[in-house]
Amino acid sequence: MKVVSLPNDKFVPQVRAFLEEGQPFVTFRVRGNSMRPFLEHERDCVALVLPGEIQRGDVVLAEVSPKHYVLHRVIIRHEDDLVLKGDGNSKGIETCRVSDVVATAVGFYRKGRRKADLVTGLKWRTYSRLWMWLAPVRRYLLALHRRVWLRLFPVKIRDISTDKIPPTL
Repeated sequence: MKVVSLPNDKFVPQVRAFLEEGQPFVTFRVRGNSMRPFLEHERDCVALVLPGEIQRGDVVLAEVSPKHYVLHRVIIRHEDDLVLKGDGNSKGIETCRVSDVVATAVGFYRKGRRKADLVTGLKWRTYSRLWMWLAPVRRYLLALHRRVWLRLFPVKIRDISTDKIPPTL
């Protein structure tokens, strides 16, 4: 399998185009650590669909400034305004409008698994609610994760040139 890496300003419009053309979902490997500890850079994949009704707690792919895209969780929704924050961010938020959301996550392929953790599943809902509830102490938990957990259990990145993402959720 040939792997092509594109800058987000070229890649995300293609994601939108595929979804608008009728693809049921688009799956790709995440880059960056802003959704850590649940999603790891170059290891995990996300499955996205066209956005429906966006709620607090949803993970969305959104354009937060011209040609700057993030995959973050909605922490506040006020009418058509959204406040986003990555799970791996102890500080810093992004804002956008509902119309800036390109896609919504429906599942995650974590740790090389072939079966997706669906956002509607008990496991992911529990992770999400607990992590949002722990926001006041998140910086300490993330520091512990980086300084202890990742040293004991380093992230194993599989050879992405031969990796195949399942065609269905």
